[in-house]
Amino acid sequence: MSHPDGRLSMDIDPLERGPQDACGVFGVWAPGEEVSKLTYFGLYALQHRGQESAGIALSDGERILVYKDMGLVSQVFNEATLDSLRGHLAIGHCRYSTTGSPVWENAQPTFYTAREGGLALGHNGNLINTPELAAMLPSDRLGATTDTEVLTSLLAINPDRTTEDAAMELLPQVRGAFSVVFMDERTLYAARDPQGVRPLVLGRLDSGWVVASETAALDIVGATAVREVEPGEMLTIDERGVRSLRFTPAQPKGCLFEYVYLARPDTTIAGRNVNSTRVEVGRRLAKQHPVEADIVIPVPESGTPAAVGYAEGSGIPFAQGLVKNSYVGRTFIQPSQTLRELGIRLKLNPLRDVIAGKRLIVVDDSIVRGNTQRALVRMLREAGAREVHVRISSPPVQWPCYYGVDFATKAELVAGNLSTEEIRASIGADSLAYIDLDELVSATELPKNRLCRACFDGVYPIEVDEDSRGKYLLEKSCGVPDSGPLTPSAR
Repeated sequence: MSHPDGRLSMDIDPLERGPQDACGVFGVWAPGEEVSKLTYFGLYALQHRGQESAGIALSDGERILVYKDMGLVSQVFNEATLDSLRGHLAIGHCRYSTTGSPVWENAQPTFYTAREGGLALGHNGNLINTPELAAMLPSDRLGATTDTEVLTSLLAINPDRTTEDAAMELLPQVRGAFSVVFMDERTLYAARDPQGVRPLVLGRLDSGWVVASETAALDIVGATAVREVEPGEMLTIDERGVRSLRFTPAQPKGCLFEYVYLARPDTTIAGRNVNSTRVEVGRRLAKQHPVEADIVIPVPESGTPAAVGYAEGSGIPFAQGLVKNSYVGRTFIQPSQTLRELGIRLKLNPLRDVIAGKRLIVVDDSIVRGNTQRALVRMLREAGAREVHVRISSPPVQWPCYYGVDFATKAELVAGNLSTEEIRASIGADSLAYIDLDELVSATELPKNRLCRACFDGVYPIEVDEDSRGKYLLEKSCGVPDSGPLTPSAR
């Protein structure tokens, strides 16, 4: 579809994705186990948190090997590669870039050697005092283009300090969201920022220990969940077991958007199952914003639990009205006009027999830019829907996130610029309603003051300086163009 002036319409974009988290991290210390394969399966479970690149760092006690590349976990690694990575200690990372371009040089784990050995690190989150931290680097390290590289360099540069001592000195100076796993040749470390913005959990294996972004990754590798890594805590894991070190007092502000969209439904955060929370949000949404309709359908997959809850709360039958193509993922193929005309059907296709002639309640998890919902409403009407009522299981996303979710400017957020009625008209729905913020918070069973709600209410728990904002902040200082390379770099 084209605009009257001949420009290509952005309303139907087959490659548009929802909001993206900063990454998934995984670490394992388990002598006698195939830790490379455990890490592979852990990253597989965390693939939803980042699809741009993946990597594993592994140690046999003497040296660290790092293998990483652009693409999905299943594209980067194969059986032969994993068999060649032998040791008892590993960390893994799957990336979606929120600082620095999506190129091979920025793939993680990052690795530096500046003492007798090396240090590898994987990071989920976004630092907000990166320029201040970068100024602490010696001149030969000033080429870093991501906050993760800066963090890794600062941990590794002093040859007279142990990794543990370096971390305990540095981490209190780091501001922003960071759930990190890092390692030297002998020890696994895990640390979480004082607000605990991004999740991080500890699990037990028969022969060792695991840390991961979500409990679902523990389940996949057969680990038993022990507890969350506390905000402001660092764990060290080696042959002596697990030791806990507190580097700063906890000020819990866990990300509310994890419950809405980012985390897997089979993950548990702060003792509350994510799926249960989303179903409860749907029930509350039905009571808060009822409408007469024939069926409730979800936008799969993330809208499904809330749609189940809406159907339960309203008494209106639940139905699968849309089929999702599970194999539409990251691609380097740029959308041509032909692809745009196919539009959202690459991702979703309507079940005409289910929706034709019906009044629909369509439940989705969020509206960020509005393009997907606009195309979806149009598609449902073309398939014969009589009415389309859109219900959103989160409040309007009106404010940018500086803590690791990729909506970084107010200009790109439709709710930051239009009223609910204007958005309804823009997407072509018969009605549009969002869950109230207090109702969403209540469904998590956590106190409001323990949650970061900044994207919904503009209250930022960690103040962000204007000069510290921007995905390509360090690249600009190094003279790298904003867009960055779009294709994988040669190994």
